[in-house]
Amino acid sequence: MGNQVWRIVVASGAAAAFTAVAAVPAGAAEGGVSFSRVQVNGGKSIVIGVSAEIAVPASFRMTTTKKYKFPAVFLYRKGGDRLWHAIETSDCVKVKSGVCDFNETMFFDPSVWDMRNSEAGAWKVGAEVHFRGGGGDVDDKGLTVNVKRNSRLTVNASPEPVVKGKTLTVTGKVTRANWETRKYGTYGGRLVNLQFKPAGATSYTTVKTVYANGSGSLKTTVKASKSGTWRWAYNGNSTTGPSKSSGDYVAVK
Repeated sequence: MGNQVWRIVVASGAAAAFTAVAAVPAGAAEGGVSFSRVQVNGGKSIVIGVSAEIAVPASFRMTTTKKYKFPAVFLYRKGGDRLWHAIETSDCVKVKSGVCDFNETMFFDPSVWDMRNSEAGAWKVGAEVHFRGGGGDVDDKGLTVNVKRNSRLTVNASPEPVVKGKTLTVTGKVTRANWETRKYGTYGGRLVNLQFKPAGATSYTTVKTVYANGSGSLKTTVKASKSGTWRWAYNGNSTTGPSKSSGDYVAVK
């Protein structure tokens, strides 16, 4: 058999597909099923832009003697809201009788599904399964995954080249994915690091930190001392992913 593929179409607590196990109880699993070894994206945040589909790896172990279908882990919030996504799971990788390991991929596609900016932030992880003949089981796994809006940075350093000891001006802009407009928009007031990598070096060093203005624009000046590459780096926050601009090389004469 090949992989099982199906779509979860659940939003705002209204289950359009898996209505039998829509609620997520607190505590241990019920109904003769237990889930363990649950992982989503290796514990890292899920960062989503405005157009590209994001494939997020997940895995879990399920123990049951019942006949089942559609085992999966999913993301939800208090009140039963689930984050829209499609899922694909492997067939059972048998550990022993009644115990299976599963690999799962969650697919998030902001160009297809209407994502809300308010969906950025912390989500809980649940696990569920349906029984052949009706019914099912759902379990809160006590894990949290952060789903974040992607950010972007641009950079420009001038003049190029620059005379040693003269002033170099570095500008740029920070923007953030707006899932509702499916475009990148202004992300003002962010604290962003200006970084420099000297010619021949392999790593960047933070030179100073600068606040973006209300339109997300960045501007600062430094004294030119040696040739090298300049870039901006943003660390992100609870709802927004980190980002780095491309590098702008400036020769010092």
